Amino acid sequence: MKNGFLSPTTHITMDPNNWTNEAGVPSGDAALNLMSTPVSALINRAPITLPPHTSIRAAAQLMSEQRVSSVLIAEQGLLFGLITDRDLRNRVIAAGLDTQRPIMDIATLAPFFVNLHDPAFNALLLMARHNIHHVPVLDGQRIAGMITATDLTEQHSTSAVYLAGDIYKQTAVEGLQRASTRIRALQQSLAAADATAYNTGHIITVITDAITTRLLQLGEAQLGPAPVDYVWVAAGSQARSEQTAKSDQDNCLVLDDAFDESVHGAYFRELTRFVCTGLDACGYVFCPGEMMAMTDTWRQPRARWAEYFRRWTSQPEPKALMLTCVFFDLRAIHGQASLLDGLRRDVLQNTRGNTLFLAHMVGNALTHQPPLGLFKGLSPARSGEHKGTIDLKHTGVVPIVDLARVYALAGGHAEVNTHDRLLTAGEGGDISAQSARDLRDALEFLASLRIRHQAQQIAQGLAPDNFLDPAEISNFERTQLRDAFQVVQTLQSVLSNRYKF
Repeated sequence: MKNGFLSPTTHITMDPNNWTNEAGVPSGDAALNLMSTPVSALINRAPITLPPHTSIRAAAQLMSEQRVSSVLIAEQGLLFGLITDRDLRNRVIAAGLDTQRPIMDIATLAPFFVNLHDPAFNALLLMARHNIHHVPVLDGQRIAGMITATDLTEQHSTSAVYLAGDIYKQTAVEGLQRASTRIRALQQSLAAADATAYNTGHIITVITDAITTRLLQLGEAQLGPAPVDYVWVAAGSQARSEQTAKSDQDNCLVLDDAFDESVHGAYFRELTRFVCTGLDACGYVFCPGEMMAMTDTWRQPRARWAEYFRRWTSQPEPKALMLTCVFFDLRAIHGQASLLDGLRRDVLQNTRGNTLFLAHMVGNALTHQPPLGLFKGLSPARSGEHKGTIDLKHTGVVPIVDLARVYALAGGHAEVNTHDRLLTAGEGGDISAQSARDLRDALEFLASLRIRHQAQQIAQGLAPDNFLDPAEISNFERTQLRDAFQVVQTLQSVLSNRYKF
């Protein structure tokens, strides 16, 4: 978690409007749901801290006396780092390190943390995403305590944490393949618990992130350290943290500008082929359009990526618009995150207020229309393999994703998740606060319906898909489905009138 890579001191925040679980918990059950439980409820003792100069031996003695698996390192009340029993095993005993050395020599510095009043769900995501089991809790800058994976275990909602932990233990693609088969069961359990689509998307995506990161680690173990800095970047639904149990892969590689094809090219061809092939083996099928890091075009130095984005925004022809919809939704997964951060800032500066480009983006977004008939009734597919069904992804979720992307590019907003983009657009005046709420509610309903549909298919032993027969849902839900589509159609019309050629 050091050396400028993807894990600086970090605090994750989630939208409080998505913490709740409508199903609740059984009466009298002391195990509260992580989506509505504040972190403060999991702290069961005062924080145990030591100054940086404390010897390793003294820290180990204190941990034994207090019967704890970790201690925090603090100076003048400020958090510097932490050490765990794993650090003592791996960095001291196994390495034969002198126990009189200071604990700073073995500590994790600038650790991830959560805030006292965050939902415990934040801690779950943090542990699952980064394969950690101890997370400091802060109240402002004050150290409030520590929570562990065991604290979350008592809340009965940690399958994602332990699935991610199992993924990081695997030493071959075959092991990752076996672990990935549990993702469908995870989605089933989340659907059964009435988890929001927002939270489900984040949890399922965390597992994809873990598999991707582990494949990169295994690839580097085989090929040796990378010869120049790089960042592996997720695109599409993984970047937006909106994945379900049925997802293909969209990814790319941004290389440091020191990259020399003749010297370094072979290494990164092998690494990206290993990772993309491994993802395919784990159920994340190859992108039909080959928008993957193993494709030469999408494995380039930062300067070349900057050229791509400048060309796409200045010459928005059809192919450029299609690529824009994929590669403007990006998130760093592993490596030197700063390579992507600066690139995204530059892109947003070029798109903000760029009316010609935005008009083309709106025109492209309108190719995905909600399935409504002449009199605003539901209009399922009339022919083809999926006759009589509604495509919840391409005619439901995707139009909202497209709208939110336009709002983000128009306003220069850095958010990638669709819900977060809509929230920011409403707060910034890009659309009315009421319209933003309506779109968020429509997104939540459509995405939840899709997740439940897939969970039912998984339970029946079928492969999950996105095609819903309206007869499978109640009259009330069909009315909600129609209303959600009408919201999308109305906002599409508003946007098309705002941006005209």
